[in-house]
Formats: sequence, structure tokens, C-alpha cells
Amino acid sequence: MNNKAKGNKGEDIAVNFLINKGYEIRKRNFHFGRYGEIDIIAEKDNTLIFFEVKARYNYDKFGDPLFAINFKKQSSFRRAAEGYLYVNKIEDKECRFDVLIVDLNNSQVEKHLKNAF
Repeated sequence: MNNKAKGNKGEDIAVNFLINKGYEIRKRNFHFGRYGEIDIIAEKDNTLIFFEVKARYNYDKFGDPLFAINFKKQSSFRRAAEGYLYVNKIEDKECRFDVLIVDLNNSQVEKHLKNAF
């Protein structure tokens, strides 16, 4: 399975997890020019949440996926989130950044880190 297919599978698992937890999915794979991409944008309790999904088949081989979210990735993620707010003319909404860690072997979300960065 190539990286795009793995990413799509991980995001599908994450979306189902979020829907079951009462989140309303607003957008998937939002791109804001060269600034970056947001995997999932959802809303719950009047808060807009920008999700980064990290999916792995083999944690032992590649290590904890959180280490892949470095400062550069966080910066581009924030700029893409600002782009989403700008494009959709959203000015007064509470926002946060969450990370979902998906285990592709078990097809489940292993961790949901709220306010991750």
C-alpha cells in the first residue's frame, strides 16, 4: 500500500472515530496554497478543531508518530488553519489543534491528543 492509500485509510478511521464521539466533520484535506494541508477540520461544542492524523502500520520500525510533527510541520499547519479561517470568513470561533494517532494494523485510533500544540 502506498503512502497516499495509507493516509486515506488512516483518515477514514479517524473520521469514523470522530463522528462516533459527536464531532461534526467540516472538511477533509483542506489545502491552502503552498502553506500546507489540514487532514480533518471538525467542530464540537462550538469549537473548531484542526486535526493532524498520523497513521502507522509498524510503530517499532518508524517510532512514535508524534516525532513527525516537528516545528516546521506545526508552523505550516497553523498557517493552513489561518487560511481556512480567512477563506471561510470565520473570525470569532474558538479553535484548537489536535492530533490523532491511528494504528492501521488494528484499524483504530490509539491516541487523541487535544490541544497538542
